[in-house]
Amino acid sequence: MHLDEGRRAAEAGDWVAAGHAFVRAAMEGSAQGAELATRVTVELVPLADSGSVEAAALLAGIYLEYFHESALPMAVRYARAAAEAGHPAGQRTYGYTLMMGLGVEEDRERAAELFRAAAEGGDAYGRFNLAQLIDDPDESLRLFEAAAREGIVVAGAVLADRLSALDRDEEALGWYVWAAERGHKGAMNAAACWYRDGFGTAPDPVQAVRWFFVMLAHGDGDGIHEAIQLAKAGALDEEQVREAGRLAGDPGAAEALISTVLGDGRA
Repeated sequence: MHLDEGRRAAEAGDWVAAGHAFVRAAMEGSAQGAELATRVTVELVPLADSGSVEAAALLAGIYLEYFHESALPMAVRYARAAAEAGHPAGQRTYGYTLMMGLGVEEDRERAAELFRAAAEGGDAYGRFNLAQLIDDPDESLRLFEAAAREGIVVAGAVLADRLSALDRDEEALGWYVWAAERGHKGAMNAAACWYRDGFGTAPDPVQAVRWFFVMLAHGDGDGIHEAIQLAKAGALDEEQVREAGRLAGDPGAAEALISTVLGDGRA
């Protein structure tokens, strides 16, 4: 969808819209989106150099994310220009270079100021970055949650980690599940293990195996051994394994597990 949107924008000569669309595609895992985002920089440079703050902010992000580190000076140049013009994404990107010391001297205090300005300007990633820098734990939690509710999936997973550290396990599990449902592999594993072990809830082997199956569907087979061990231990019967497969959207994985544990493949 984003690739088609970007191509239509490019055909219309709207290079900023095209670049944003290609970046969104890349963020969803499209290698072609990343490639097209790098290509569109040729069209964005003259726009940024002629004063387009939006183009400058977009260029900075693309250079930083998809180019070799040799492009850092350009990333910093355009990020600084956009930040000085008050563009929230530019403030966030320039703040990130300062936080990490990328192409500039590290300055975490200034980075926090820029992240706060970006957050106040409505930038969700600005909220997420600010949450990681500030010392106030309550504000940090609020910022993580706000960023998550605006679609930053990793913010939900980090929020779950922070809540877990505070022994707010029921809330933590809810956010692990939230992030897992949106494709965060670490959260999938956490949700599976917590359901298996009864953290934040009563032990629920069906939900545990469900999330182990989802991990497998996302190319991570680390949890399948745990699913096999649960089934071998009798923690769930065939119908419960099938229910886990149904919840995971992968009935084939359930049948494979049943065959491995209860059929000819049983050890």
